[in-house]
Amino acid sequence: MPDPFQLIVGLGNPGPDYARTRHNAGFWCIDRLARKYACRFRSETRFAGDLARLSDGDLDCWLLKPATFMNHSGRAVQALLSFYKLDIEQTLVLHDDIDLPPGTVRLKTGGGHGGHNGLRDLIQQTGSNAFSRVRIGVGHPGHRDRVIDSVLGRAGAEEQRLIDEAIDDVLVLMPDILRGRMQKAMTVLHTVAPVDTDSTDGD
Repeated sequence: MPDPFQLIVGLGNPGPDYARTRHNAGFWCIDRLARKYACRFRSETRFAGDLARLSDGDLDCWLLKPATFMNHSGRAVQALLSFYKLDIEQTLVLHDDIDLPPGTVRLKTGGGHGGHNGLRDLIQQTGSNAFSRVRIGVGHPGHRDRVIDSVLGRAGAEEQRLIDEAIDDVLVLMPDILRGRMQKAMTVLHTVAPVDTDSTDGD
């Protein structure tokens, strides 16, 4: 029987200037997860982020939104893992992914950071890449020189609709995902959008 996740992390940049930018797709997802389970975030200085507790039947885990800006996301995660003595293997990270088109979601365990600075810092700070991920496609601008402006910019109306619908698909499956039933969730998501079932690739 799979172990449930103990910590869910949404990656993004804090503040109103970044709230609707593509890079905040992880924040969008975790905020909607919190609303789904009637959780309320509170600012926690010791964890350099906003924290909520999700408790519903057999589900019991922390929700974390680092307030350190994307490039230093790992500091908040490591602080919480250390304080509560949680396992990195039972951590699920929700984040944007430029290598996936809008409307696509993939689940993955392990692997590299793929150039994502939030994941890069998380791996560096925790010393492990063994966490699981919900990769929310936001699309690639077509050239590497335009990536920063793209992720720090807003999606167009149609792209935003596709991203929101992809998050809807994930939220429907969250009861299984939170319980660690990743393969079951991946099988269902595969009928909605292409899903990467390789947990060991380097992206």
